Amino acid sequence: MAESRPPLPPFTAESAAQKVQAAEDAWNSRDPGRVSLAYTLDTEWRNRDEFLNGREQVVAFLQRKWAREHDYRLQKTLWAFGDNRIAVRFEYEWHDDDGVWYRSYGNENWEFANNGLMSKRYASINDMRIGESDRKFLWPREA
Repeated sequence: MAESRPPLPPFTAESAAQKVQAAEDAWNSRDPGRVSLAYTLDTEWRNRDEFLNGREQVVAFLQRKWAREHDYRLQKTLWAFGDNRIAVRFEYEWHDDDGVWYRSYGNENWEFANNGLMSKRYASINDMRIGESDRKFLWPREA
């Protein structure tokens, strides 16, 4: 049986919002295996200056990411959608090994296969150093 990840394209405002919330929930789990299941086996990514191909590279990338981005907390917002594409804006907070806090801002463009798995993800991200007292995302960490 082929993999499927509803909701499926073409997207409506409601189904696009569901996709965005599912992505936010998965990324906040900081579980590379769980996150990777939303992508096609041959997914193509650009994340900042890295280009990835396939789930195995996605998992390795996320393992490296969350080994250095501690106490990661993310919010995604639907920006636009149409047919099999969704655009989101996001921001997340994290700190490095030295306890220096950052808020990272960005945009992602997503393209989906007919089965609802993401085939392409292009992310542009900028980091801003913040004081711990400037943090906005204070909800308890998911187990």
